[in-house]
Amino acid sequence: MKGHLYRVTVEHVEDAKGNAVEAPPLTFEVRNHDDLFPIVARMRTRPIFEPDEAAALAIGLKLLGEVMLRHREHELFAPLRPHYTEFIKRLKKS
Repeated sequence: MKGHLYRVTVEHVEDAKGNAVEAPPLTFEVRNHDDLFPIVARMRTRPIFEPDEAAALAIGLKLLGEVMLRHREHELFAPLRPHYTEFIKRLKKS
């Protein structure tokens, strides 16, 4: 399989009330055709996002986009595809 291999880890640090949470991290590996690190670095330069917010947006969009790309023929993604594409174009222009 082609692309960069990433290991993604999500740790639950605190709940909605600010209490510490003891839970094992969620970890998975995923491939993406793009190098995600320069993309996150560019997103973090955008003045409308805080650095962590920019990273979350960039990673979330790239993970979703890769799944959509791999399953491009599946009807589930058909309604989302044109809106996703338009959003990415606007984001790149901003």
